[in-house]
Amino acid sequence: MKVVVSIGGSVLVPELGTDRVAEHAAVVEDLVADGCRVGAVVGGGGVAREYISAARDLGANEIELDQLGIDVTRLNARLLIAALSSGSVIAPAKNYEEAGESLQRAGISIMGGVAPAQTTDAVGAALAEYVDADLLVYATSVPGVYSDDPNENAEATKYDSLTATELVDVIAGLEMNAGASAPVDLLAAKIIERSGMRTIVLDGTDPDRISRAVRYGEHDGTNIIPEGAGEEPTYWAQDER
Repeated sequence: MKVVVSIGGSVLVPELGTDRVAEHAAVVEDLVADGCRVGAVVGGGGVAREYISAARDLGANEIELDQLGIDVTRLNARLLIAALSSGSVIAPAKNYEEAGESLQRAGISIMGGVAPAQTTDAVGAALAEYVDADLLVYATSVPGVYSDDPNENAEATKYDSLTATELVDVIAGLEMNAGASAPVDLLAAKIIERSGMRTIVLDGTDPDRISRAVRYGEHDGTNIIPEGAGEEPTYWAQDER
């Protein structure tokens, strides 16, 4: 089974420390030990936003700000690599080819951002499409996809499942609302729609939730189900506990 896990920077490193990073690394290594090939894409989180805000005040243009954000995602990726015990990955992959080769060689790849104007949400979806993954998991700070920002609207509706086309429509609506926060961005949603990639959006602040979703398909998040696919996939890392 090939799985790509996109871990938000604020999920992996809510503040600079080791515990959360080590827990995510342990989940990744356990899945690889079970025979999965795992590609992890790491976001920039609050640290990236702080650097970008400071650089913007200093006059940096948008491409420079994007490059700064990419640098931070790669620093976070290096933290995750430092927590891996196997030594099979020594540096973040800088493009999809490097990530794909690492997956084939070592069964694991770690990467951050790739190019300006592209978030790690989109990188995760593109990597999943590139390596023909069985599953894409977004480990976010919210429990799934909602009709509105649940942090701002207590009456926001959580979706248990969506088609990829419905996901695009929901995210497009959220992105048109100034200040609204979407669990994945619109480009990522469109790549998921194009690729027909089975996707789960879940709260990844507890890394064990990622493990249960990949191993057994158990989670409290949102399933993104490809057009024409059945409600239940025909695979998991382990069918029985």
